Order: sequence, then structure tokens, then C-alpha cells
Amino acid sequence: MMDKFFKPRSVAIIGASRNPEKVGYVILKNFVSGFKGKIYPINPKADEILGLKAYPSVLNVEDEIDLAVVCVKPEIANKVVEECGKKGIKAIVMITSGYREIGSEGAARERELKEIIERYGIRLIGPNCIGVYVPKTGVDTLFIQDYKMKKPGNGGVAFISQSGAFGLAMLDWMADEGMGISKFVSYGNATDVDESTLLEYLAKDKETKVIAMYLEGIKDGKRFMEAVKKARKSKDIVVFKGGKHKAGQKAAMTHTGSLAGNYLIFSGVLRQLGCVEAKSVEELFDFSQAFCNSEKEKGKKIAIITNGGGFGVIASDFAKDYGLELADFEKKTVDALKDVLPEYASIHNPLDLIGDADAERYKKALEIVSKDKNVSGILVITLLQTVTLDAEVVDVISSFKRKCKKPLVVVASGSEYTKLMVKSLQKEKVAAYPTVERGIKALSKLLM
Repeated sequence: MMDKFFKPRSVAIIGASRNPEKVGYVILKNFVSGFKGKIYPINPKADEILGLKAYPSVLNVEDEIDLAVVCVKPEIANKVVEECGKKGIKAIVMITSGYREIGSEGAARERELKEIIERYGIRLIGPNCIGVYVPKTGVDTLFIQDYKMKKPGNGGVAFISQSGAFGLAMLDWMADEGMGISKFVSYGNATDVDESTLLEYLAKDKETKVIAMYLEGIKDGKRFMEAVKKARKSKDIVVFKGGKHKAGQKAAMTHTGSLAGNYLIFSGVLRQLGCVEAKSVEELFDFSQAFCNSEKEKGKKIAIITNGGGFGVIASDFAKDYGLELADFEKKTVDALKDVLPEYASIHNPLDLIGDADAERYKKALEIVSKDKNVSGILVITLLQTVTLDAEVVDVISSFKRKCKKPLVVVASGSEYTKLMVKSLQKEKVAAYPTVERGIKALSKLLM
């Protein structure tokens, strides 16, 4: 039944509007723009919206409806959910807020909502959420105008966020950095579908390689642990926790009505289950990118390849800070490097290709170093400001990465031109970062 949220054949937008400033208009427009199935706008005061016939209720639609998106006022929301039940709709994304997050009145409304969906066997995401976004199928309940945010294309990261606002900002960032997603879900109050339900579904999803999560609290700790254990058999999981301290926990309660729980226990459980905990928004992005775009390996010994000696020194320091060691190159590696590098190049680790290095020199160095049995992972640093290193290095690294079986992370620091090259690498599914520290941290997570 969960498939109906992500790849429905038909959808009803309950609360569809003719007013471009309304949530119901934006959501309907999203579906009109990208969804290939049947779309039914529901609005008792309209005959037609965006060129589609409008209906006063889902009960007036003769065809079968797989998914309903509810974006009406809370006073009538439960009534339309009951109509969905009578219609036989089994999946609802409930954008409407005004439930337990506002206090006792909302909590009573939410209890009534739960009774309705249980009576009709409905699965429900929300209420108080921004819902679902699936670039591959065109399901898009994000009620933000296109000019205000970018949306990621198709990719291997499934992103689950208890907070809609955080989810939107993260999606915008992902899109700008070229990271694709398989599915996004903001589940709000989790009256029915919660983090465990989504983990159970995504564990079996062939389009998902990495599951990234922003959590404020866990609905059912034991069930969550079991869901993580199963998902970890086939997916990498990166978790960023909100509500770590008392002030944050209080905010989480008023935000989604969630019990944030004891952070230290939560963090320990994540570690035991083999999840990676992100301590910042940046790390959530960086680690997700690394797991999606690179191989993993057991070991701590890395090779650093750079055309800037100072960057090699900095990377060596950060490597130690994050539990990595510099590999000693095998004799045959040293001999092979001497054959292809200038006499003035420094043949040790970090490997300094010198400031006049070009793309071809990087190519030869990568091919040789990657074969070294002492090397578990590779950090490539490119100083793109030099005269001899041009955009060809992106093609060289991208091509090499596709055949490399070891973890590979690239770092390039600089302004507009360098940032463009980093994005080009990311679009080619290379884990690339703008600073040495971020690159080393990501590489350390690939070598666990």
C-alpha cells in the first residue's frame, strides 16, 4: 500500500485552488507539471482549475483514486478524510496543520483523525507536514513556488525529515549541489506513517542507496531499532538529530508534538546499529553524498594526491584528527611514480604532483596509487587556480572513479570557477567538497 504514496496512478488534490497564492494551487500546479497519471482537483466552488475538471468531493469522481493530498482548513479536514475512506482511497498525504502540535484541542482532533483512518484502513502521512516529493514519478506536494527553491533530480538518496521547513531547505541545498534523490518525505506529526514505517519501506526500495534522516523524536523506540537493523543490511543510514538538549527538546514538543527523548542514549543506539550520526546540517549532506557516490572499504590508511604541497600538509593533520593514517607506498608504487613524474616531484605520501601538474599527471598518479595494497582510500586535492590544470581534470577524475573500487573523495577550494568544477564532479557522481576538512571527514566515514 505504501507504493501509492510514491508511484500512484491517480491523485486527488483536496483543497485545490484557483488562487496562485494558495497552497492548493501550488500543489496542483506541481502535479500538472510533472505527474503522468490522472489528476482530480477537488473544490466545491470551482468547475475547472488549471485546465482540469474540478469536483466538489472525491465521492463525485467516478474513477479509482490511489492517492489524496489534503490541504483544507483543519475544521473540515477530518470530514474530507472520511469521504476519502468512503471512496476507497487508501493513501493520504495530509498537509493540513492544527492538530496535536497546537495543544489539547488539536490533540482531540488528531485522535478523531486516527479513528477515521483505522476504520477505513487508510495509510496517512502527516498531518502538519509538507509531504512527499519523488522526482522520478512527479509526485510533488511541496507547496513552495518554483522561483523560491530548486528541487533535486533523480538520484540514490532517500531523505526523511520530521520537519518540513528543514526538509525544504535541505532539498534546495541538495539541488544546488547537484545531489539527486530517490524519495523525500516530511511526515510531520506521524499520526500513522512514521520514521519506522518509512525505514521498513525504503529498506526494500531498489532506487534508494542511502537513507538520510532528520529526526526530532522517535514514536516507538523498539520498532525503530528493528527497522534500522533491517534497513542497514542493504542501505547506509545517516541521521541528524534535533532536540539534543533541553531547549531543543521543548521546541520539538511544540513543533511536531514529538517526544525528543534522551540524546546520549539515542546517539549510542545509532552507533551500535551501524548508523552514521551527522553532528551538523553540513555533515548530513556530506556523508550522504559520500555514501551515495563512493565505494566503502575496511581500513584507515589513505593516500593523498595533490598539486599543492601545503594542502598535503593540512590534509595530513586533519587525517590524524579523524582517525586516518597515511599509507606507506609499496616499492613498486614508488618506482612506477618515478617513471611518470618529474624528477623534482616528491614521491611520498602525501604525493605532491607539483604546481605545474596537468590532468594527465593526475590520471597517471591515480592509476598507480589505486593499485597499492597499502592504500584503503584516496583523497584527491586539486588546486584549480594553477595555469596547467584545466577542466579536463574533471573528466579524468570522473572516468577514473567509475572504475576505481576504493573510496575516492575530491577536494577543490576556491571561488566561482572552482565551485563550478566541484558541482561538475558531483553531477558525475564523484564525492567532491570545497574544504579539506569536509573531504577528510567524509572519507573517514567510508573507511569504517
